[in-house]
Amino acid sequence: MSAPAGRQSLLLVIVFAVACVLSAVALVYTKHESRKLFVELENLTHARDELNIEWGQLQIEQSTWATHARIEQVASEELSLVRPTSSEIFVIERQ
Repeated sequence: MSAPAGRQSLLLVIVFAVACVLSAVALVYTKHESRKLFVELENLTHARDELNIEWGQLQIEQSTWATHARIEQVASEELSLVRPTSSEIFVIERQ
């Protein structure tokens, strides 16, 4: 084996070793990024679920506040309004 051939083989081994190390580092980096993104996805999924629960509760609360009984209660208690008697109601017909 001549000196240039031995040197060429050593250079080839070094190039392959560096390629393997770089490949391993890239693999570790992509795994780490993948895990970070998965954790973020789980956190966002949990936040979405919490917001969906809150949205449902707000819809129930809105429907409760908008009932006729609640509106009548607020009108009488907070605004001091009273229901008119039948003698105070006039029906006007258009001709």
